[in-house]
Amino acid sequence: MKQPPLKVGFAHFAGCSGCQLMLLNCEPELPTLAGMVSCSGADMLTSQRDDRTHFDLLLIEGAIASSTQREELRALRNRSARLAAVGECALTGGINRFETPSREAAAGYVYGSKAENVEILPALPVERFVEVDFRIPGCPPERRDFLDLFGALRYGGWPLQRQAPVCMECRIRENRCLLQEDRLPCLGPITRGGCLARCPSINVACEGCRGEVAEANRNELGCLLAETAPDDLRRRMQRFGGGKA
Repeated sequence: MKQPPLKVGFAHFAGCSGCQLMLLNCEPELPTLAGMVSCSGADMLTSQRDDRTHFDLLLIEGAIASSTQREELRALRNRSARLAAVGECALTGGINRFETPSREAAAGYVYGSKAENVEILPALPVERFVEVDFRIPGCPPERRDFLDLFGALRYGGWPLQRQAPVCMECRIRENRCLLQEDRLPCLGPITRGGCLARCPSINVACEGCRGEVAEANRNELGCLLAETAPDDLRRRMQRFGGGKA
């Protein structure tokens, strides 16, 4: 008996839509996905919307940065069986958490004289407000992260959770160590793998965009980075670390 398609919702909050774009970049798999998934709310994919739909899976992209977004998120969660936070903005607040020199100053720069009428709240991760079942890391995620999740929900099981750091993937690919050998400020030792060391493989230091691996040794890496990028250390460690330095 043919299974009905998964009802999937995609909601966008404070982010750049890059995560949604990566889902659309699953071009070879899109015909198969079209038979597996019925999607609404993804602005780049479909104009279909239904405020009464109960979703099998809700994908949330972007941080929560206003009381209106917070209430909308809670309403969506109430009609979703499972929720996946997609990308670093949804998982940690992402680069939206930067406050240089301050949130108020940034609002003044963007909105000018109307800034006093703008609600100025910190950008916060989704799980500060609702229960999260799945976490898809990355800025943006890898395409196979979406495919793993859809496949697991369709056929049973649990999506693959990648726990090894980017350094492990560099070793597998026999890459030169940019941190130790080239003295570049690479965050590979504390960053969750799954990207196949995409940046170090082309001699670009890891930016940490997939978030921190479990039990990340930040102190040791901080000592190493202090030797290679002392002026950039705090900002570099904060970028995808949920504001932690």
